[in-house]
Order: sequence, then C-alpha cells, then structure tokens
Amino acid sequence: MQDEQRLRRIEAITDAALTRLDAADLFDELLDRLRDLLQVDTAAILLLDVRAQQLVATAAKGLEEEVRQGFRVSVGRGFAGRIALTRHPVVIEEVTPGRVVNPILLQTGVRSLLGVPIVARDELLGVLHVGTLTPRRFTPDDVRLLELVADRVRLALPARANSLDQAAALALQRSLIPAELPEIPGLELAGRYVPGHASGVGGDWYDVFSLPSGWLGVVVGDVSGHGLQSAVVMGRVRSALRAYALVCDDPAEALTLLNRKVVHFEAGSLTTALYLMISPDGSTLLASLAGHPRPVLAIPGQPNTLLPAHVDPPLGTSRHVPRHATRIDFPPGAILVSYTDGLVERRDEVFDVGVARLMAAIPSASADSVCRTVMATLDVEHPADDIALLAIRRLPD
Repeated sequence: MQDEQRLRRIEAITDAALTRLDAADLFDELLDRLRDLLQVDTAAILLLDVRAQQLVATAAKGLEEEVRQGFRVSVGRGFAGRIALTRHPVVIEEVTPGRVVNPILLQTGVRSLLGVPIVARDELLGVLHVGTLTPRRFTPDDVRLLELVADRVRLALPARANSLDQAAALALQRSLIPAELPEIPGLELAGRYVPGHASGVGGDWYDVFSLPSGWLGVVVGDVSGHGLQSAVVMGRVRSALRAYALVCDDPAEALTLLNRKVVHFEAGSLTTALYLMISPDGSTLLASLAGHPRPVLAIPGQPNTLLPAHVDPPLGTSRHVPRHATRIDFPPGAILVSYTDGLVERRDEVFDVGVARLMAAIPSASADSVCRTVMATLDVEHPADDIALLAIRRLPD
C-alpha cells in the first residue's frame, strides 16, 4: 500500500499533461498538487537573483503574500537562505523567530518547514519549500518527493525565462513603434512593422515627431540582431536620437552625436539609421543616412528613383566620421518610402534586385495604399528579418 501511494505521488508530479502548461500555470499546478500529496498548508518557490545573491519569492500557495510583497532573502540568511547556501534539504520541526527571517511565515502561523534546493549542473537556481500549520515530522519519502518537484521546476525554468523575455520584449516593442502616426497638415503618413523572429521583436523601428522649429523629424533605423537585447538597444538609440533632434537643426549633426553615444555606450552594436527633417511647408527634405538603405522617391510624372543622398558609415563603427546632410525638393504629390533591409534583402539574390522590385511596386496612391501594395508585392508574409516600412506623401496642392 505504501509503494502504491508513493507511485501515485510520483505519477502526479511527472504527469505528461504538466508539460503542456506554460511556466506560470505549471508552477501553480505543481504547488497545488504538492500541497495535496504532502498534506501541507503552504508551498513556495523562491528563485535566485544571481547579481544580488538573493532568493526572490516567485510562486506560492498558502503564502501568496510572499509573492505580492516581493519577499527577498539573502543566501545564507534564515531558512531558505540556509538551504541555498548548503544546497541540502533542511527541516525545521518547530518554527521560531530565531530560525526564520521571513515575517510572513511567522504571521501565517507556520509551525514546521521542509525545503530543498533547486539545482542544475551544480548551479543553484532557487529553493522550494513547504510548511504546515501544525507540528509535523517530515520523512525521507517527503524529502524525495519534494526533490522530485524541485527537479520539475528546474526543467520548467528555461521556458519561463524565454516566456518572460518575450513578454518584456513585446511590451517594449509596442511602446516604441507608434500605434498611430501623427496627423500633419499637408502630409499623409503610414507605416508597417513585421517581426522576422519567433520572439516577435527586434531592433527595427520608425519614428515621427514634431520639432520646436516647426520641422518634422522622421527616423527609420535598424539595430543588428533580434529579440529582447536588440529591442532594448533600439529603445536607447531611439530615445537618444530624439534628444539630439531637439538640440540639432541639422540631421547630420544629430547622427554625429548619436554615433558617439553608440560607440561609447553600445559597444559591439551596429545600427543603421535614416534621419530626415521635413520643412513646415512640406516642400523640402533634409536627410542624413548612417549606413541605411536610401529611401525611394516617387514624383508624379517621373520614374521612381532612390533619394539622391550620401550614405555615411553605420553608427557604432568609428568615433570620428564626417557625416553629410542632403537637401532635396519634395514636390506636391511626391511619395517618400523608407524601409529597413529586411523588406528587400533575400538570401538568393543581390540587394539591388530587391531594391529594384520595391521601386517598381510603389504606386501613385495614398500613403496607406503604398504600404499595402508594397507589402503584398514583395511577399513578406514570413520574413527572414525584421521589416520597418514608412511611407510619407505630400498632398497635392
């Protein structure tokens, strides 16, 4: 009977159905099953903050206040800290203020505790512990079952980390890519962003903002790489360029300052960017490019061409690089299409072929129609790289 009971406990923890849960639900389900199988009142998972060398309450049943209050305890201190330090199970049959430092355990009335470390390849990941509101003598079988659950938690942690990274990256990306572009008299604006990575985020972006001078600032950029790290760097670069735009009336000067920032603070990161300014009457473009593909300029009655602007080196390649700004006429009805290389670059063809395909695809239409047509024509349903696309049309007089 005892063997049958032990087998039932093990099956409850190793149930294949658990693998179909995401990390947060898995932790909750494991703790619920654990409380039932061990007949305990509390169960908690504390994960290690490596930099601070502290255990952080991450999931709990019966001790939910631990998580709500963001309880932390240093490795070596108190009950959980001792488990983390020794990396061995610890049992406390009678909880006293001298044996625990967590006031929530005392306030809850926990009388007995059992805890085990969560370890992977000799690396401490956290602590799992259970408790009862009445005195309890935990058995070796209880310890083994708790260690089995701790191992299940260990297996779920990479998925949890990836899920958290993706959620954070998505939130960051959504905050940095404009949900709506500003309404500017005399201009139409439309944009598209398509991630080229499974995480749904990357380092491409576009930005449009009004300047104190009355000019309009327009940015399209691409930080190398994918995922959360690229999105974080992109956020910093985007914010810095906005700040420099406020104090520079020349886009080349703003990119010069931005390059110094990237070289100094974002070492190893490569960024391409287009920064152009549009005059208050919409008739003039002032553009500077840092290693970025030249936008397409479509003027009614003329063949579509690439913007006649000098392309300087990308940001982050050298501290001392002369940068150029080019002044271009932007007549009524003209359309400017700016983009990142994921829109036109294909593995099996040279870059210029994709650019030519883009130039041929741009219709004389509204900015939003231009974006729709370009995205449909260039077949970017499953891109290999991130795509940012921004179309600006000067309305006919």
